[in-house]
Amino acid sequence: MIKILLVDDHKIFTEGVASLLLHEPDFEVVGECQKVEQVKDFLKKISIDVILLDINLGGESGLDICKFIVEHNPSIKILAMSMYNDESFITRMMKNGASGYILKNTSADELLKAIRTVYQGKLYQSAEVLEVILRGLSRQKQQERSLYQIRFTRREKEVLDLIAKGKTTREIANHLFLSEKTIETHRSNLFSKFDVKNVTSLLKIAAEYGYV
Repeated sequence: MIKILLVDDHKIFTEGVASLLLHEPDFEVVGECQKVEQVKDFLKKISIDVILLDINLGGESGLDICKFIVEHNPSIKILAMSMYNDESFITRMMKNGASGYILKNTSADELLKAIRTVYQGKLYQSAEVLEVILRGLSRQKQQERSLYQIRFTRREKEVLDLIAKGKTTREIANHLFLSEKTIETHRSNLFSKFDVKNVTSLLKIAAEYGYV
């Protein structure tokens, strides 16, 4: 028997899912929660195998409670069930320990399949969610390729090398016999080419891709 806890801030939704699962002989819905504190109380009292977890819990974060559950009850499998098909939500939920991610417009058959899959210790993403993940990976690879092909002016490379050596804008200006305003322009161009907003990120990526 798979013991399931439903977590969503809309009670009408949890009631609907509970009604659907009621007809499955290997499922037992042990509770329905609308708030994070209710979830924590259930974890202390009742044995749970799978939690169907929404991301938005009425101002509280399903992302955070997902991480909490995984850290304190690692045997419980979490299946995210959300209306959000945004890549950032999907990847953050999976990084926080969810075993699966499906959308609320999924079919009943897919919901049942997803629950049984994560219960068995496997990962599950619906076709639409998987497509979002694959698009993100493709975009990331394209960004990585572009980072390997950055072209600099001679001055930009000199400024980058001096930044890597810990030189300040004034020190770089004095070293290259240029104005501080010109150095700031070169620095701004480097930020733009590496798509970063600060020196720490600039140096991290420049080192990672072998530019310094």
